[in-house]
Amino acid sequence: MRTAAELAERDAGFEDQLTPLARAAQHSLLARRTAESRPPAERPASTRVFVVANQKGGVGKTTSTVNIAAGLAQLGQRVLVIDLDPQGNASTALNIDHRRGTPGTYDALVDGAALADVASPCPEVDGLDVVPATIDLAGAEIELVSVVARESRLKKAIAAHPLVGTAEQVGDARYDYVIVDCPPSLGLLTLNALVAGEEMMIPIQAEYYALEGLGQLIETVEMVKAHLNPSLSVSTILLTMFDARTRLAAGVASEVREHFGEQVLRTNIPRSVRVSEAPSYAQTVMTYDPGSPGALSYLEAAREITERAVTA
Repeated sequence: MRTAAELAERDAGFEDQLTPLARAAQHSLLARRTAESRPPAERPASTRVFVVANQKGGVGKTTSTVNIAAGLAQLGQRVLVIDLDPQGNASTALNIDHRRGTPGTYDALVDGAALADVASPCPEVDGLDVVPATIDLAGAEIELVSVVARESRLKKAIAAHPLVGTAEQVGDARYDYVIVDCPPSLGLLTLNALVAGEEMMIPIQAEYYALEGLGQLIETVEMVKAHLNPSLSVSTILLTMFDARTRLAAGVASEVREHFGEQVLRTNIPRSVRVSEAPSYAQTVMTYDPGSPGALSYLEAAREITERAVTA
């Protein structure tokens, strides 16, 4: 499969002569042709539970969650997205109703509802289901204070899902990935996600402040591993909003790769207007403009994730 960079380089001269509408049409046609010939990625032997977290806001956390999830689904994986952010932005991007009172993660955490009963299929992407978050979730941290084992509520809910497990236990109908989108904080909701997860993906904006927040997040992860979830692993770090024209972005990327090595995906997500526009149409960029550099980069990142073995 050709990379986004190769496609962009090949078409650069021709695209200069196109109107924006014609360019968008060309991207969509190219993406559809590529999708038709794209081989499905190999499915994991058991469900991989990913937590997407970063207490710093504005780093592309929710954007990366929904687009990686859509990319995995396009690669033939079955995916469940759990929206754990009371703002419900992931639910918006995946075109799932999340008005107050809609069954979702609040019901699973506070009332013990089964995740299978509160999940809905994403209308835009086959193979992708979503547990939405409503504003009710904002009060969940207070309501859970007096609950026994309050930090393990999400872990129990995921483990009880009939489609989560190994191929021998569940069969071909199983989810290959469960991806939890966390709020931009380190409160009880995020703690529930860290206790439930096996792997963690950290989106990092290619700016200096992101490095400061990363250190604090890693300290929190180490505390969770020591006391609550020893199997949690920071398996994936994704550089987002990457502007190759600036020295700052290159410097941040170099420093992150020096410290975290193979945990950092080879694919950087470029700063893109199309990626930012997509949620306003209740879509991910994978369906809004599937041939854009942002969509192709997220697809490459998703393929990298499928190719990586789970680290201990």
